[in-house]
Amino acid sequence: MPAKKAVATEETAATPKKRTCKRKTTTAAAESTTETTETVAKKTTAKKTATKKTAEKKTTAAKKTTTKKAAAKKVEAPVVEETVKVEEPVVEVVKRSVKDYEDIINWKKGEAHAMDWLYIEVNAGDLLTEVEAGVDNLAATCQAILNVMLEGDGFIVRPTEEDMVSTSLTVRYYCDNLSADRRKYFEN
Repeated sequence: MPAKKAVATEETAATPKKRTCKRKTTTAAAESTTETTETVAKKTTAKKTATKKTAEKKTTAAKKTTTKKAAAKKVEAPVVEETVKVEEPVVEVVKRSVKDYEDIINWKKGEAHAMDWLYIEVNAGDLLTEVEAGVDNLAATCQAILNVMLEGDGFIVRPTEEDMVSTSLTVRYYCDNLSADRRKYFEN
């Protein structure tokens, strides 16, 4: 209680006193103002402490609910993200023709002749991977290998298939004489 009186006296000192001509009324008025000031001070102090306590209760309650919510979030199953499949446009691969493969093989033969090599060996599977990796164009590759063969060229690996379409088809091309006078292998 003494602490409350000290607060009340501080407030009364701060409030200005009314002076009137009559002495008795002044004393009575001063006493009544002092009493009312003390009562108001006590009430406001009590209200302030009550408000602080309720505010503290509310904040602790809010903290508890947030921690409960956070704990509830931790317990919940993880959020599953939906993946949307985007259809990519199908790109049509333009396959090389037999003529393209013939030109490539003749270019290789010309390079080997320029380096004074006696022969080169061309494998159908290796040539297909070198030119068009991942494309199924084996028939055109094998047909070009057979079309470019000249007399004197020979098979290293001849496939057992009747149409000779296989990745194991390997031919040795002799590069010492590339003249146009040489006959084709299959013209004999």
